[in-house]
Amino acid sequence: RLGLERADTAEKALTVIVDLLEKYGQGGNCMESHMAFTYHNSFLIADRKEAWVLETSGKYWAAEKVEGGVRNISNQLSITTKIDREHPELKEYAKSNGWWDGEKEFDFAATYSYVNTARMTTSGGRYCEGYKLLNKHKGSITSEIMMEILRDKESGINMEGGFMTTGSMVSVLPQQPNLPCIHFFTGTPDPAR
Repeated sequence: RLGLERADTAEKALTVIVDLLEKYGQGGNCMESHMAFTYHNSFLIADRKEAWVLETSGKYWAAEKVEGGVRNISNQLSITTKIDREHPELKEYAKSNGWWDGEKEFDFAATYSYVNTARMTTSGGRYCEGYKLLNKHKGSITSEIMMEILRDKESGINMEGGFMTTGSMVSVLPQQPNLPCIHFFTGTPDPAR
């Protein structure tokens, strides 16, 4: 929300978010219950001309400029070796902790998480299922198709149970500046409503 408030482009919003992250860090409980559960955040940031994926681990972060096709995020890191912007100490911190030897190609997701990045798009998790659904419609995604994907319970994208989807948003961002941008938000936590 602060990125939206303080920036007029996707890349400037990225800068707002990482500056705040580096200054204040992140944290806080992800649930309203008394169970303590936290995780680090991922963001899809887009304007009419460009889109970015920003993923975080503590105060460290990596950003990937989306060059085309489809791109999704979920509850795991997905930026691997295509890193277009990064925390200035990202690689040095990984090296000092013994997570990366400094010689092989740096892979953010493999270095900063427990996920086997080779299996991200083939395993049955939410990221994989979202990737499959987006690719099924690549080149013909409409706002209605995107809403259908966000409502999908079988894939786990629309979560039920102890961890529920808390909201969904679909935006239409025409590249022509004379056309309005349109944003759809859920009014309840359940995108099926």
